[in-house]
Amino acid sequence: MVRYVNPSPPHTRHRHIHRHYRTIPATTIPSHHTRPSTMTGSDPSSRSALATLTLSSQNLASDPLLALIAAISPPYQTTVILSKKKDEALSLLTGPDTLTHRNAILRSLCGMALHNALDTLGSSPALFLGGHSAPSFAGASPVSALAMAGISSWMSVASSLREQGKEEVAVLIGQLNEYFVARSFLVPSSGPTLADFDLYLAILEKVSGGPLDEMVGSNVHTRRWLEQCDASLKDLVVVASKNAVFSKIPIPTLPQGLEPKARPLPVFFYGDEDASQVAEVASAAGTAVAAAAASSSDKSNKSNKADTNKATPAAKGGELTDEQKKAAAEKRAQKNAEKAAKKPKADAAPATTSADEINISALDIRVGKIMKAWEHESAEKLYCEEVDVGEESGPRKIASGLRPFYKLEEMQGRTVLVLCNLKARSLVGFPSHGMVLCASNADHTSVEFAVPPEGAKIGERVIFEGIEGEPEAENKVAKKKMFEKLAPDLKTDENGVVVWKGHKSMTSAGSCKAVNGMVNAQVA
Repeated sequence: MVRYVNPSPPHTRHRHIHRHYRTIPATTIPSHHTRPSTMTGSDPSSRSALATLTLSSQNLASDPLLALIAAISPPYQTTVILSKKKDEALSLLTGPDTLTHRNAILRSLCGMALHNALDTLGSSPALFLGGHSAPSFAGASPVSALAMAGISSWMSVASSLREQGKEEVAVLIGQLNEYFVARSFLVPSSGPTLADFDLYLAILEKVSGGPLDEMVGSNVHTRRWLEQCDASLKDLVVVASKNAVFSKIPIPTLPQGLEPKARPLPVFFYGDEDASQVAEVASAAGTAVAAAAASSSDKSNKSNKADTNKATPAAKGGELTDEQKKAAAEKRAQKNAEKAAKKPKADAAPATTSADEINISALDIRVGKIMKAWEHESAEKLYCEEVDVGEESGPRKIASGLRPFYKLEEMQGRTVLVLCNLKARSLVGFPSHGMVLCASNADHTSVEFAVPPEGAKIGERVIFEGIEGEPEAENKVAKKKMFEKLAPDLKTDENGVVVWKGHKSMTSAGSCKAVNGMVNAQVA
C-alpha cells in the first residue's frame, strides 16, 4: 500500500531559506482501477487517476477493442467505472474535458490522456499509436503528425464499414491488398496500431473464419496483415488476462480470424548451384515433408520413411548423394503415375464453369438517376435514396455511405451507375436493394461518383468492350460470391474511365467515367 506522507524537514545546509509545510492527510491509492458506479469524483481515491472512463457492461461485450484498452491501461492512471445501466453513455473525463465519441476516447486513452503510457516502449505491450503520439505533439514531427491523422482516418473507415455489408468488405480487401504491397501496417509503425486493430475487428464483425478465408483468396498482402493483427490481439488478450486480477474487467472474446496456413521452411542456396541441383533439392525437400507426415499415421513403415527423410538437403546443407537422387526420382515417378491414373477420361462429362471463367457480364450494372435522397435517421454515414433504374415497379431504395463525401443537395437528381443484381438487405434498418457505384482511392479518403456520359438512357445496361454475356440472378451472384471475385478488377484507368481488366465500360452514348476523373481508383 502506498501513502502520501508529510515531507521531511529541509536539510540543515538550507536553514537560511524559510519554507512552510502543511500537513497532508494520508491518502490510500486503490489496489485496482475499477470502481463501482456508485462512486463519484469527490471520492479521494479518484484524484489519483489522470482519466476516468465510464462505460457499461454492454459496451465491453460489444466492443472487444475498448475492453482490451480498458483492461491494459495503467491502473494508477485510469479509473474505470463499470455501470450496470445498459443505456449508460460511454465517456472519458480527462481534467476539465469530457469525451463521448468512441474513437476519440480510444485515441485519447492510448495517447495524451495517460501521458502516452500506451504508446511508449517498456510501459506498454504495444505501441497503440505507433510511437507517434508524443513526437506529433505541437507539430514536432511532420511524419508523426501525418501518422496520427492517418490513424484517425482509418478508424473512421472502420466505423463506416460497420454500417455496411459484405460486398463493401470484399472491395476493401482488394484495396488493402494494393495498399499493403509496400507497407506492413496502415500507418508507419513497427507493429499494428489502434487503427489496424479497429479495422481488423470491423472486418471480422461482417465476415470471419472460413468465409473470410474464401473472400481473401489470393490477396496475399491482405492475408499477411490479417494474420499479424490476429496474432497481436491474442498477445494483448494474454496481457489483459494477467491484469484482470486487479482490473476486474472481463476478458473480451475475439471473433475467429484466419487460420494461419502452414508454410514450408526456407531452403537457402549460395548462388553457384545449377538449375538441376535446385530442382532436385526442392523435390527432395517435398519428399521429406510427405514422408514425415506419413510416418505419424503409419508407424509400421517407420524405418523406410526414416530413409526417405534423409533426402532433406536443408538439414545438412550439402549436395545430394546418388542414393538420395535416385530415391527422389523414384518418388516423383510414382507420384506422376498416381496423378495420371486419377485423370478423368476424355469422354467424361465436362466440368462446371470455374470461378476463373466468371467475367464482368455476370453483374447487372445500369444507368440510374437519384430521384430523392435523405439522411438516415440513425447512421451518420448513410444516405437513403430512391433511384430510378428504368423498372416498371418504380424507383429502388438504396442506402449509400456517402455523407462524408457529398452534401445532401449534391445527391438530388444525380445520374449514376447502379449495380442491380444484388440481393436486397437491411442497412441499419433501411431496406437497400442495389449499390450506387463510386470510385475511391486506396485509403478511402476521396470518393466520387462513377457516372455515365450525357445522353445515356435511364435503365440502360452498361457493357464492357469485348465481353459478352447476360447478368446472373441475384441468388447466384450472392451464393457464388461473384461480386466479391469481380470487384478487385473493377477500376478506373489512367483517363478516369471505368474498366474491368482493361475492358472499357460502354453505353449507347459512350464510356463511363469517375465524375471528377479520378484515375487508377477502385470502383465499388
